[in-house]
Amino acid sequence: MADTAVELAEGATVLAAVRAAGQEVPTLCQDDRLAPVGSCRVCLVDVDGRVLPACTTPAADGMRVRPQEERARAAARRALELVAAGLPERALAVPADRSELVRCCALLGVFAGSFGALPHRRGTDHSHPYVKLDRDLCIACQRCVRMCAEVQGTFALDMGGRGFDTVVVPGAGEPWVDSPCVGCGGCVDSCPTGALSEPGLLDPSPLAGTTRTTCGYCGVGCSLDVHVRGGSVAAVTPVHGAPVNRGHACVKGRFAHGYTRARDRLTVPLLRRGGRDAPLEEASWEEAVGFAAGRLAAIRAARGPDAVAVISSARATNEENYLAQKYARAVLGTNSVDNCSRLCHAPSASGLTAAFGLAGGTNPFDDLDRADCFLVAGANPTEAHPVVGARIKQRVLAGAGLVVADPRRTDLADLADVHLRGRPGSNVAVFNGIAHVLLAEGLADEAFLAERASGLAELREVLRDHPPERVARLSGIAPGDLARAARRFGSAERPAILYGLGVTEHRHGTDGVRTLANLAVLTGSVGTEGGCGVLPLRGQNNVQGASDMGALPDHLPGYQPVAEPAARERCAAVWGAPVPERPGLRIPEMFDAAVAGRLGALHVIGEDIMRSDPDSGHVRAALAACELVVCQDVFLSGTAELADVVLPAASFLEKDGTFTNFERRVQRVRPAVAPPGQARSDFAILHLLAGALGADLGCPSPADALAECAAVAPLFGGLSHARLDRDGPLHWPCRGAGERGEAVLYLDRFATPDGRAALAARPYLPPGEQPDGAYPFVLVTGRRLAHYNTGSMTRRTANAELLSAETLDVHPADADRLGIADGDRVEVASRRGAIVLAARRTDEVAPGELFTAFHFPDAPANVLTSGFADTVTGCPEYKVSAVALRPAPEGPPPGPGRAARG
Repeated sequence: MADTAVELAEGATVLAAVRAAGQEVPTLCQDDRLAPVGSCRVCLVDVDGRVLPACTTPAADGMRVRPQEERARAAARRALELVAAGLPERALAVPADRSELVRCCALLGVFAGSFGALPHRRGTDHSHPYVKLDRDLCIACQRCVRMCAEVQGTFALDMGGRGFDTVVVPGAGEPWVDSPCVGCGGCVDSCPTGALSEPGLLDPSPLAGTTRTTCGYCGVGCSLDVHVRGGSVAAVTPVHGAPVNRGHACVKGRFAHGYTRARDRLTVPLLRRGGRDAPLEEASWEEAVGFAAGRLAAIRAARGPDAVAVISSARATNEENYLAQKYARAVLGTNSVDNCSRLCHAPSASGLTAAFGLAGGTNPFDDLDRADCFLVAGANPTEAHPVVGARIKQRVLAGAGLVVADPRRTDLADLADVHLRGRPGSNVAVFNGIAHVLLAEGLADEAFLAERASGLAELREVLRDHPPERVARLSGIAPGDLARAARRFGSAERPAILYGLGVTEHRHGTDGVRTLANLAVLTGSVGTEGGCGVLPLRGQNNVQGASDMGALPDHLPGYQPVAEPAARERCAAVWGAPVPERPGLRIPEMFDAAVAGRLGALHVIGEDIMRSDPDSGHVRAALAACELVVCQDVFLSGTAELADVVLPAASFLEKDGTFTNFERRVQRVRPAVAPPGQARSDFAILHLLAGALGADLGCPSPADALAECAAVAPLFGGLSHARLDRDGPLHWPCRGAGERGEAVLYLDRFATPDGRAALAARPYLPPGEQPDGAYPFVLVTGRRLAHYNTGSMTRRTANAELLSAETLDVHPADADRLGIADGDRVEVASRRGAIVLAARRTDEVAPGELFTAFHFPDAPANVLTSGFADTVTGCPEYKVSAVALRPAPEGPPPGPGRAARG
């Protein structure tokens, strides 16, 4: 490096300097995601005549570094030979692209003769379906232990043994599968020797190729490299340095890809030729599409275009959602198109738009790195959004404050300074109570309120009725706890608010979002350089993008109101077809209209409404009432089983396009493998259907679809596939090709009509359904770590070994009173139906409250959930259902929709 000068950021190491100069230094204990420790000594270099470890030595101005100096290389070689002495020769058989050890040996000239002088005989632990341990390849570098602690925050690993016999140990020494490991794969990804590996990489056969894409599970938007062998996915690894996940992932995105090879993948179209009582039979694409198009055309001709509706998909790409809403409006002639954000974050879009002006989170994920206090409300990110949960843990363990508002005792609640354990349905009261304390104790940013907010006087009036004492009566939260939470949040310099479905999925979900947003406005932590804003944690991979693209009954692409003539004219000019003037039906209204005889055809794209929507009995009745149900999906879902036409669709690993994550970041999705059999992308299927209806949707490729969307939606005017491929992910708004996109919103003004943040004066109102003598418990539904949504993907992977069945969480006091032991079969019944589950005794739920998920078809929780919905958006109240609980009677479990017994 004598003749190469490099410029470095302050605090950079000599290792960074060497790399900046384009030279290579071997390392074994170093991982850019971890704090350097300098324990392996194979990165020794000459620094101004001294032999020093490159990874821990700070670079200094004028320093002269010689990476190839022989004295340093000889010392590094000796250090590596000591490591090799304890390893079997097969350590060199691991392919070099999967072993830093093999690459180090090649660089330093350490060969097979150095191996095996002091061999271990420690055996393997292959108990975990994904994490495979070969103890004899462990060099005790501790990277796995530090990944689990520093990045994941689980602390599931440690080092056991002494000296030469030191080896990684899961938990307290139990088999790996029984340890606290959450399966994020960070240890596997960091291991430099292959001591920790995974099924697809244990095979030494070379990989055929690698494709970079975006995860298709939750809405975090992790960047992944998909490695392929023999036309199938062999492994998926997180992208180091990726803007969102930074080389981290979770058990779903990292490992749960086996569903793409499931034997029950839909590979050919299915058609019910003989009417509803006939079975689904295999058909050609021509026959199936022709049948669907013919029936759609006939129903539209006989009953009008509003007798047809389309449910688009949060799992589909932006381009597919854009095409779906265009198909509904320009081909079918109806605005009755919606997506599953209706069931989760429609209150976020409504509430955030009313408060700030745009329907998305206000700040980038990166801002969490500088947050000094988190308010996490109605979310369990360590299970539902694990990469976000891990990032919050990192900050809290580094000293940041944490307030958790959730009726359940979650992983983050155990770390919180204050856990506000309110009754389900009391969010508005709790958030108003915090606001009351902020104003009463002088913790509000009065200058910000005066300059950049409106509605303060009206809010003060409502808050007079929400002192901590009254909030305690409404929520069950002690006044002192509420005050402590307000003080912790209000005294922070850079607070961040993150929330989930525990805020939105309520009768007054939009009010919950508005009153939570009030807290950001009151503290001046939104629309400012220092604030970290408000981030809604989106549940599915593209639930943000599906709405962005206009798969909504009342908004066109870019959240342009259907009722606005200029927006309709802009789209009509590009589409060559008029846009209907009247807003269409929301998903719950579609079901009501079908039962009432007003809706004749329903086209469902990638959603299992029979299992994901509330009151499954009502959904079943709606599907039965339709003359035609068309379903396109990856598997024969509960909805597809009831359809007249089933079209086999591609998974996200087989698609081209983009997803938009929870922070408005638009990222590329690329196909790693081909769809099986005759399956096609949703994009291609929509083109086929439109063509059979005599229409041309244009947009021959996904790239063309995003370009057209940019032409009709000013918010996305600067987005294109070419630009994303060249420049990387971009946040919207991105209005022109010269803009980088706005990662932080509202720095100059809010996007409201008056440019000010709108405070909301919303009083507490009770939930739609409350417990009584017949149904004395409150049921909350949600998600588990190992599974995703209805489980259609994860249940077809080894995740089913990690969680094989659903349970009902019951507080021990309630279980004791009812004589229920752990694992007992119990019947939980609502006014709509009953199901049987195994009981799980836990104080994660409060007395009088129950919790279950909806990942398993034999535990259809949505048989129980009510038809109550958010009064503004129609989002179902999944988080409050009154139920009864008792030991299950003998006999078969109740069927879906069976009337409940009191």
